[in-house]
Amino acid sequence: MSKARRSPLAAFLLRALAAAIGLLIVAALHIGVQAAGYGPVIEGALLLGVLNGLVKPVLVLLTLPLQVLTLGLFTVVINALLFWLALSVVPGLAVAGFTAALVGSLLVGFIAWGLSRLFEAL
Repeated sequence: MSKARRSPLAAFLLRALAAAIGLLIVAALHIGVQAAGYGPVIEGALLLGVLNGLVKPVLVLLTLPLQVLTLGLFTVVINALLFWLALSVVPGLAVAGFTAALVGSLLVGFIAWGLSRLFEAL
């Protein structure tokens, strides 16, 4: 199915699947992110997708002066905070601290981006 014909819900679910796979890989690397199974990982990926879609734009807008001052690098901090929030809310997922959330969010983001590109090619 091409990207033009894919529904928004299907695109969201594929991105959530990519994030779930990334979250499983990051949890397996033992960098401070822990997952108790597949159910919490899927739930966490869905929650992370919703937070990134609804809350992140508002936070980026509210922190616009910091965004300009840091040339957009403050977005990495926002991603880490949303990652930490999403994983700490879901039972069965845990993050050891901000550093683990920062590294975990970067790794999950890169893995999910790569898998999303792969899914688009299919």
